[in-house]
Amino acid sequence: MTEQLNTGSHDLPVTEALAAFMRTGWADTRRADVEPLPVAPWAAKRRAALAARFPGERLVVPSGTLRTRSNDCDHRFRPHSAYAYLTGAGEPDDVLVVEPSGEATLYLRPRSPREEGEEFYRDRRYGEFWVGRRPDLAEAALLYQMECAHIRDLDLKGPARVLRGVDARIDSLVPVGGGDAELESFLSEMRLVKDEWEVGELQAAVDATARGFEDVVRALPAALGHPRGERYLEGVFGLRSRLEGNAVGYESIVASGAHACVLHWIRNDGRLRGGDMLLLDAGVETDTLYTADVTRTLPLSGRFGTVQRQVYDLVYEAQQAAIATLRPGARFRDFHLAAMRVVSEGLRDWGLLKDPVDALMESGLYRRYTLCSSGHMLGLDVHDCARARAETYLDGVLEEGQVLTVEPGLYLQPDDLTLPEEFRGLGVRIEDDLVITADGARLMSDALPRRADDVESWMASLLG
Repeated sequence: MTEQLNTGSHDLPVTEALAAFMRTGWADTRRADVEPLPVAPWAAKRRAALAARFPGERLVVPSGTLRTRSNDCDHRFRPHSAYAYLTGAGEPDDVLVVEPSGEATLYLRPRSPREEGEEFYRDRRYGEFWVGRRPDLAEAALLYQMECAHIRDLDLKGPARVLRGVDARIDSLVPVGGGDAELESFLSEMRLVKDEWEVGELQAAVDATARGFEDVVRALPAALGHPRGERYLEGVFGLRSRLEGNAVGYESIVASGAHACVLHWIRNDGRLRGGDMLLLDAGVETDTLYTADVTRTLPLSGRFGTVQRQVYDLVYEAQQAAIATLRPGARFRDFHLAAMRVVSEGLRDWGLLKDPVDALMESGLYRRYTLCSSGHMLGLDVHDCARARAETYLDGVLEEGQVLTVEPGLYLQPDDLTLPEEFRGLGVRIEDDLVITADGARLMSDALPRRADDVESWMASLLG
């Protein structure tokens, strides 16, 4: 593969004298303290499982490429989740190749030796002076505990299954084969059950997220006085995510008042009003790229109003019913159906819907007020394992080691004339992360209260 120097539009020309000068006089910065990444033995087991699923075939999994944010500025790079799962590595433009023998090689762009070329000081995308140091091949082999080679030595002649849509250069080198979709599905499905190391990383993400929610509550007095209070709180949580992890695992939803009725509200530019509720949906992503996904709906005054509590309590009871269904062998869809039955019963008791509950479950009329599903798998992606086949995920059964969210909600739109005026503009979601155990499920996010009374007491303890 050819390399290209990425000099910027404002790059100054380099004289021969300067180029020669830049090649000499540098100390040896090879690291003597490199140790294997904690994930390395787990990643090796995953690669072995992948090779066993496709014996005698070459498998190609790229890390992904840098994406332009605007003009000559890139977004922060995050590798494709399948690549991270199989390697623990995280640099752009690298490629994992599992050979027909089952042996794997990581093709990467190592750091540029100072005595060779100009990349280290001229290349704005990859140069060490511009974006920081990369490991050399020996360091990479120690870190990832696998064979590593220079990306320029990658040769993809011959048949292979490729994880496509990740790196256009790699896609162009291998003719499209009929087995590519099967590879993509399996790379999702093999992540459905988390290993011990993954569960630990997810718990760390959840614990950091709980601390971030505490930060947000403590910041409420200052945020209430700011014209962009939602954005103030987004920044508070974002600080926690960067101090304890890589970043947020997805764009935080900081939705006050009627903004909580917008399922993916990420503008976060609204003012906070003391009598409203705040829906905060946010998760810290660890440095190993595992994310939490937690939602709490909080009364900005510190206490729920009568109607606010009525709506909140119904969502809480729906979540309780959903959690009670979680155990190995239960259908994945069971917890959502359990939550929606409780929601339907509540809407009927309030007089908003007239049909019997069974009829409502059949017609789906309740969805006007709740609309979306009540949870999903969680892991390296916030909506993890999304390419898995329906029969192994959505229509499958739960297994010990799976991690998922349970997040029923009610979203009573401000312009919905089927609602009494006092209900309009109220949005409530309660979302928690759980791991399936041998006989049920463990609530990973139990550091954050869920019952209305407990939420009020928790907020009071943080606000003093």
